[in-house]
Amino acid sequence: MRIGLDAAPLIHSHGGISRYVTELTVALAERFPQDEFHLLTDQSGCHFDSRLNLPNVVTAPPRAPSFGGKWWSLGLPWELRRRRIEVFHGTNFAVPYIPLPPAVMTLHDLSPWKDPPLRPPGSERVRRRTPRLIKLARLVLAPTEAIGVEARDRFRIPASKILAIHHAPSPALSARNTDSTEPLVRPPYLLYLGSGEPRKNLPTLIESWRIAQCDSPQLQLVLAGVGDFDPPPEPGLHTLAQVTDSNAARLLSGAVAFVYPSLYEGFGLPVVEAMQQGVPVITSQDPAIVEAAGGAGLHVDVTSAAILATAITTLTSNPDQIRRLRKLGLERAASLSWTSTAEQTRAAYARAIR
Repeated sequence: MRIGLDAAPLIHSHGGISRYVTELTVALAERFPQDEFHLLTDQSGCHFDSRLNLPNVVTAPPRAPSFGGKWWSLGLPWELRRRRIEVFHGTNFAVPYIPLPPAVMTLHDLSPWKDPPLRPPGSERVRRRTPRLIKLARLVLAPTEAIGVEARDRFRIPASKILAIHHAPSPALSARNTDSTEPLVRPPYLLYLGSGEPRKNLPTLIESWRIAQCDSPQLQLVLAGVGDFDPPPEPGLHTLAQVTDSNAARLLSGAVAFVYPSLYEGFGLPVVEAMQQGVPVITSQDPAIVEAAGGAGLHVDVTSAAILATAITTLTSNPDQIRRLRKLGLERAASLSWTSTAEQTRAAYARAIR
């Protein structure tokens, strides 16, 4: 089978969607060596992970005419025909406007249709065009059943057209891939790993950490990968705009707990990536995160700094609970794999063609 995938998310070196495209493509190529996978975009400057250097992964730029910048309506369909692509995977809310080969679309979440602060900045184009493009897709892939149900209800998608396929922790964030045993931050510390956009609820996390410090003055807080989120400096608070996978693994390996107070997610990859490292997780009651955590996380009302602080203090002072959550988290992470995600996604491609 010759498969095209939207590679536009790879213009970002970090982030959940670029992680999804990379891990899925690697797993597909390794699991199905008889297939050919074409990563397609008209964007320059994509970050192709070295693991994508596989004989059946094609990253060569398209040769389609510019068509006046009309990539999705003209350039991409032209390129799909030239390469004889049999099925196209829109990995990020979009499929070609002219459905020459059958297409599937991944709908990561419904944040573009939420009100602020849940709506991410710059999502106006997705909000405008995706409802129409959903109708052109043969199948819609959602990262959780929770998002699948939400999409079905909002866009009136037949249940038979939606498939929930879980994501998985990245092997790149395994402790085996750290390049140093020297800690980036001296323990004890809480860790948050993710973007700094408003729905991640970081001001509440900072306030809850301050409250928890009343009982644990040595407890620090590390906010990693948060981009432009830049709170005023204060003792014990460490903010890292970007982190490599190796440094993220180092930070995870030294954290006393992973705190992920996001108000809304499609899956919540950092949660299961922390579990993969054996770090106990405190997170929100968002339905998609609850599903992703699979009973292995501590879910609390993260809209209240006091409640979140109580959960932090209770967990960090209870070795038995730490051991219990660590065990559950390791089991949950082990139950998820990108190989399984790839197998289910490949089956969706075959179904779309039929």
